[in-house]
Parts: sequence; structure tokens; C-alpha cells
Amino acid sequence: MKIGIACFPTYGGSGIIATELAHLLAERHELHLVSYDKPVRLGEKEDFFFHKVELLAYPLFERVPCCYSLALTSKLSEVIKSYDLDIVHAHYAVPNAASAYLANKICHDSAKVVTTLHGTDSYLVGSHPSYKEVTQFSMQNSDSLTTVSRYLKERTMADFNISKEIRVIHNFVDPHKFQRLKRDREEKIVCHSSNFRPIKRIPDIIKAFKTICQDLECKLLLIGDGPERSKAEDMAKSFGIDENVVFLGNVRKVQEIIGKSDLFLLPSEDESFGLAALEAMSCEVPIVATGVGGLKELISHGVDGYLTSVGDTDALAQYSLEILSDSNLQEKFGRNARRKVLEKYTPEIIVPRYESLYEQTLR
Repeated sequence: MKIGIACFPTYGGSGIIATELAHLLAERHELHLVSYDKPVRLGEKEDFFFHKVELLAYPLFERVPCCYSLALTSKLSEVIKSYDLDIVHAHYAVPNAASAYLANKICHDSAKVVTTLHGTDSYLVGSHPSYKEVTQFSMQNSDSLTTVSRYLKERTMADFNISKEIRVIHNFVDPHKFQRLKRDREEKIVCHSSNFRPIKRIPDIIKAFKTICQDLECKLLLIGDGPERSKAEDMAKSFGIDENVVFLGNVRKVQEIIGKSDLFLLPSEDESFGLAALEAMSCEVPIVATGVGGLKELISHGVDGYLTSVGDTDALAQYSLEILSDSNLQEKFGRNARRKVLEKYTPEIIVPRYESLYEQTLR
């Protein structure tokens, strides 16, 4: 098949999954990835075509967000025509699904459009009054529609008037890339990775870690960047734990940090799936997370991690101390987490589901 993928190139889960999927599909199909920049997880492999969306530098457009949508539409239609694409797979509804629909109309419906919802594109951005009608239209008029969790499917059906079938195809992780790594240091390492948006509740991590530090010698490694970073840095200083808290910023090879960690914290207010948690589980790292959204599908309380209520920093700290203080429990949770990944969330399991969906959509 000739497949085009439209995605964001940033560190968010949708862009990561889209890029990894492109690499894996390119082993058997002709693959074209379309975005405004090269994705952060692109790596050294040049196994698919990359088409950059160029934006017109014009003063009138500086504050007009629709300009990227139009530029993406033009680029997608150009790629559909030039390479005779069979499938355009839009990751993240806003604006990728709408642009894919328009581009295909320009090309007289010569390709099929598949849209994958990743979370905030439907229930946060997509449900905003400024975008809801076009998001709903794009979903309804996609030839196939998928979500990355059962939770997101149910929420999408509740929030939007969608009559077409929505398939659940979970995210995946490469267990060969994300695996346990040996380390020299003795102190315990607590880790977190995200885009530091308010929904990730980074201050909760700092509060819980303050309690953890009182009982254990450990380090907190924070991977990522975003609007909550400066607040978290100030909190760490005010608590007197800033020497134990390391802000690493955006890191390309996150597996080299997660793989050497003892615990992963994800106290989010909401998660459609929890790709960062899945990567940690593949590295045999236990999770303490909030029991929200797709995390309830991914983590089994008391088996491969613990689930807490949103904002309960005391429980977050106590569960963390329980794991960090008991090496047998830590290893048990880690083994169980890795086993779950191998049974349910590998590329060998998930990628064929997308291929099957493409084939059914074309038929």
C-alpha cells in the first residue's frame, strides 16, 4: 500500500506513535510522513518519505491559526496526487483530520482517510466551541476512525454525535528499545516524562518527592519541558530538595533514563492512554499513577503498580516509598509490567491491526 501519515512532530504521544508506526509500516509499504518539521523520534533511519509543510511568512497570518490547516491541506493534496496514495492516516483530529478530509476532496476522493484520536484532540481541543463542529464533521466523514483506548472511545461517543464505528487500537512500545538497563549508582531513581502541561500535575510530583526524600536517598529525574516547569523548579527550591531534583528537558533517547529508574510517577488529571507509562513498564519500572482514563486499562493496581486518586500526594508518596523500600516488590511489579507489555502492546501485535484496518477500509 501507499500510505500517507499526517502528524505533529513534537514530543507528545501522538507524534511518537505516528513516527514509530511509519518506520514499521515502511518495512512493507511505501510510506509518506507529512508535518511542519521532522519528528523528534525520526531517528537515523530514512526509510520513508518526509514532506515538510511550509508556512507563508505573511504579517496578516501571524495570528491566524488556520493557516497551518490550509498549508497542510495543500501539502497533503500534493502528496496524494504525486504519489497516488491509497490511505491518508491523520493522527490527532485538530487540524490533521480536517486537512486530510479537504485534501482528499481536492483529489476527488482518490484516497481513503483514517483518523486516530489520541485524547486531548477530541475531549479538550476538539470539544471546544471554536473547533467542535469541524472536529465532529472530520471524525464522521473519515473512512475509518480509531482511538487508543476504550476510555477514549467511550468519551468520544459521549461528547460527539458520531454514528460510525470507532475501533480501539492501543498504543505500542518496542520492548527491544525500552528494556531494563544496568547502572552503577546506588541511590534510588524516581522518573517522570511528559510535556509539563497543567493536566500532568507536575507540582504533585514535587510535593510527593519531598516526603520520599525524608525517608530515602534518591533522585528525581524529570524528562520534558513545558509551561509547568518553572513552577516546579521554584517548588523544589522552596522545599529545599532542588539538589535532588534534575530537570533534563526534552531528551531524544528517553529509554536510557527510564531504563535505569526504580519508579515512574504519572499523577495526571487525565490520560487517554499513558504512553510514557507503557514505556516505563517495558523497562520493568513500576508505576504509581492516578486511576484515570486509559491508565486504568494499562496498570493493574497491586500487580504492576499502584493507582491513586487525583491530587492525593500523600498516597502518591506512600505507595512510592513502599515500592522503593522493598526491592523484591519492585522487581515483582517490574516483571509483571514487562510481561503485560510483551503480551499486549508490542509492534508485532499492534501494527498488523492497523494494516488490517487499512485493507478493510480500501475494500
